[in-house]
Amino acid sequence: MTDLSANSAPLGAAQRNHLRRRNRHQLMLQGFGIAAISFAALMLFILVSSLVGTGYKAFTQTHIQVEVFVDPEEVSVEKLPRGGFRDVLQASLQAQLPEVSERADLRRLEGLFSNGAQFRLRDMIVADPSLIGQTVTLRVPMSDPFDQLAKGLVKRDTPEAQRRVTDQEIAWFDRLDQAGMITQPLNWGLLTNADSRFPELAGLKGALVGSFWALLVCFLISFPLGIGAAIYLEEFAPKNRWSDLIEVNINNLAAVPSVVFGLLALAVFIGWFGLPRSAPLVGGMTLALMTMPTIIIATRAALKAVPPSIREAALGVGASKHQVVFGHVLPLAMPGILTGTIIGLAQALGETAPLLLIGMNAFITSAPGSPLDSATALPTQIFIWADSPERGFVSRTSAAILVLLTFLITMNAIAIYLRSKFERKW
Repeated sequence: MTDLSANSAPLGAAQRNHLRRRNRHQLMLQGFGIAAISFAALMLFILVSSLVGTGYKAFTQTHIQVEVFVDPEEVSVEKLPRGGFRDVLQASLQAQLPEVSERADLRRLEGLFSNGAQFRLRDMIVADPSLIGQTVTLRVPMSDPFDQLAKGLVKRDTPEAQRRVTDQEIAWFDRLDQAGMITQPLNWGLLTNADSRFPELAGLKGALVGSFWALLVCFLISFPLGIGAAIYLEEFAPKNRWSDLIEVNINNLAAVPSVVFGLLALAVFIGWFGLPRSAPLVGGMTLALMTMPTIIIATRAALKAVPPSIREAALGVGASKHQVVFGHVLPLAMPGILTGTIIGLAQALGETAPLLLIGMNAFITSAPGSPLDSATALPTQIFIWADSPERGFVSRTSAAILVLLTFLITMNAIAIYLRSKFERKW
């Protein structure tokens, strides 16, 4: 009874003040945490909203569909692949706007077509010369100023001197639109075309293939070497001053700025070894140097997470050290190893500075066929487009960032799935 009475005695004034102060500090800490999370979520929302608001227009492309008479006087079988394809396209539009007759107006009328329209018509005729003398239906992208006009990015009420299209050109565009010749389908060319100086023709195919080759090289180098180094350090290396020094340096390498790896690759891989500049092989080797410390650290953490009882039980039934590690410990640690590897590759996918230093920001108009061909990558392609003066590249830059974020989110989602599916609770 005495102890119960003592424990239930009322608190003094000092104790009550201390309790209130402690509760107040706890509420303040919770408030700071909620504020920090809310601020981060707000910044993320602003970022994604800005990218979507700017980039969604790049996922559609303004096309014009015309009936083209392939005049034998302009295009002949003997001259293929040469011929007056521009004049043929110009005549197809003049048939819709017969009042346009001045040479300067005809040249501006031809400007409604993208620069690649004549080459698409040429390829069609070269593939089937029997089309000469016939009327064919051709749907091609419009040039960037009219694509911007169709998407509302060129304001009609802006003074004519400050617009890229004149009032007369807008009138031509409106007449063609009313005739049903202008459409805005999905812009598959954003993913299937390589880079171009013309925004309406530029795509990410070269960057996507270049990123694939670079990540493949990165994985093939960093994954086996990183796991091998981690297994040796964690399971076989003697614990002495040298192993401690190696561990410290691996941890420091994981925090080295990426531009340092780019300088190293420029001096060693390109300068000493003579490997081709702008090649995904060099990019993959550079990214492997960056990714390997992350894989080593993640692999060692996964190996440490395996309970010692697994090792002791295997050793107790007569298994050798190698059998214990490769037959029992490594399979149990593999989910964590794969998670760390995927996260490391996702980080490598977004690196720009080292790829710029080894020249993977060159203007490449075709997708690389091998790791030795010149190529770009998604981050460097974004850098190139962001530095381009044409207005059409503004939306394409945001669209390319959204594509890159999609890949990063997908890779991280795969890592989370593997961890949740194969992870064991000890």
